Amino acid sequence: MSGKSAISAWESLFRAQVTVMRTLTAEFPRDAGLSLTEYDVLFTISKQEDRSIRMRDLRTQVLLTQPSVSRLVERLVERGLASKCPEPDDARGSLVRLTDAGYDLYRRCAVQHGRSIIDHVGSALAPEELGELQRLCDKLRLAVDRQRPAGTPGA
Repeated sequence: MSGKSAISAWESLFRAQVTVMRTLTAEFPRDAGLSLTEYDVLFTISKQEDRSIRMRDLRTQVLLTQPSVSRLVERLVERGLASKCPEPDDARGSLVRLTDAGYDLYRRCAVQHGRSIIDHVGSALAPEELGELQRLCDKLRLAVDRQRPAGTPGA
């Protein structure tokens, strides 16, 4: 693939992502008292076994800097949406666990947020196109992950 094609493809992907995210952010349920960034953290934790994740793993899966993730997790803990405890296998690390209240709030927001995603993404593409989009995005993410130097953050 030529450099020009790669740049054009990236630009198209980036602009589509920005456009969709602006719309989803505007439609995110405000009455829940949860930001889209907080929702992303709750979503990430909810997908883990036992609804808990090592703090260092959480940092690699969300689009925030390490200090921002730490502050956000502390706010979730203060609100009773998450708990934090020492990691059993690494005294230096910690586990973040979703509380029942955090999971309930995540689920309530997920229903409305999911409807927005279906309305804007699902209605724009045919089912086979959605499958192809997912396949291509996964392929791109995995290829970039393999090229990333060890120790650098990434999903």
